[in-house]
Amino acid sequence: MRIMAFDYGTKRIGIAVTDPLQMIATGLETVHPNLIVEYLKKYLQTEQVERFVVGEPKQMDNTPSQSAMHVKGFVNLLKKTFPDVPIDMMDERFTSKMASAAILAGGVKKSVRQDKALVDTVSAVILLQSWMERRSFGF
Repeated sequence: MRIMAFDYGTKRIGIAVTDPLQMIATGLETVHPNLIVEYLKKYLQTEQVERFVVGEPKQMDNTPSQSAMHVKGFVNLLKKTFPDVPIDMMDERFTSKMASAAILAGGVKKSVRQDKALVDTVSAVILLQSWMERRSFGF
């Protein structure tokens, strides 16, 4: 079964997913928040997902950021719509900066680097990879 991660934003949700053996995190795509339930219902018809991981937005002092209330609403929507799928929260500080740096290091053209959807997807991959590493080390 797969693990699916979300980098929630009010304009786009970056989505990443593991392989069935839960060894590799891969970017899936970005979806508008209004379409996420429909997208997930369709995805879950063909793939088994064991758990959702949602990025938890925090300030540098570890307090919730301004977007935390939007993420909370998203998590409540996931719980209501998919009650059998457990949800883990994962600190998402720096994922967007790390994603931008990774895209730049990959030698991607400037026009592609400016695609915010790509940054959101890579952020979801980093979030999921971090969650997998944390789980492996028993944190």
